[in-house]
Amino acid sequence: MSVKMCEVYGCKNESFKTVSAEYARKVFSFDDKKTKVHLCKEHYKQYKKATKKDRELDRMDWV
Repeated sequence: MSVKMCEVYGCKNESFKTVSAEYARKVFSFDDKKTKVHLCKEHYKQYKKATKKDRELDRMDWV
């Protein structure tokens, strides 16, 4: 099993979570047109804080 790395520019940390690239692009910039991106623990925390409202609105649509 290969170790995945964080895909944020300049980050060399190991991946912690894989998240939707659609929301991650609102916080970080990525080259690829991927649907999922790998984030380290620190960038995942930043992602969660920055996209909290968007993710809550999406969950409200599920009902």
